[in-house]
Amino acid sequence: AGAETVKRAVELDVASRFQESLVCYQEGIDLLLQVVKATKDEAKKHRYRQKISELTFSSDGKYHKQIRIEENATGFGYEKLFYEYLTEIVSEVWVEDPYIRHVHQASRSLLYNFLRFCEMLIKGPCKVKTIHLLTSYDEGSGRSQQMSGLEEIQQSLRNYGVTLNIEFSSSIHDREIRFNNGWMIKIGRGLDYFKKPQGRFSIGYCDFDLRPCHETTVDVFHTKHTKKM
Repeated sequence: AGAETVKRAVELDVASRFQESLVCYQEGIDLLLQVVKATKDEAKKHRYRQKISELTFSSDGKYHKQIRIEENATGFGYEKLFYEYLTEIVSEVWVEDPYIRHVHQASRSLLYNFLRFCEMLIKGPCKVKTIHLLTSYDEGSGRSQQMSGLEEIQQSLRNYGVTLNIEFSSSIHDREIRFNNGWMIKIGRGLDYFKKPQGRFSIGYCDFDLRPCHETTVDVFHTKHTKKM
């Protein structure tokens, strides 16, 4: 499987499809690392390590892509932004967003946005086991609603074999989402880049792909992490 994934990465590289190529390189390296750990033959281990070093050199460095979402643009649901980075090896996700809170208009609640993000992970090709959420406490009377909402999401995820770890920080400002395959996505507005729908029965209320967006930028990074072989 590792060899086939690497072969696909090379083909994509030749075709100048660098983003997809990098995803395949990363997945192929991870699969080969698993083989190294399971192999007891030192000669084979040495050959695998050499191959991994070559692949790491080929896919080394930092990757950066920026997507600009225009005011009122549609077609930017969470699947559109995240799916290509959710490879099968993704098992752990980190979400840092200071405003995962409840607001009075339920249609704009960031708790619902976070819930939809979690639903995307459950449906995706990845095998997510742990989600880490770092956010800030809601101020005033909204705190109890925030806590009860997060606890309900936590319990629901548990039914799917996913653990949600929740931490709070009063100084958090950055908004970013990271996957354990090396990809990091920073959205200027965090998960809250959708506009309020015109009504509860208007197109776009349920399907985020059809929901108009606020203007924002999405920055995608990939930094090669050195793994102990």
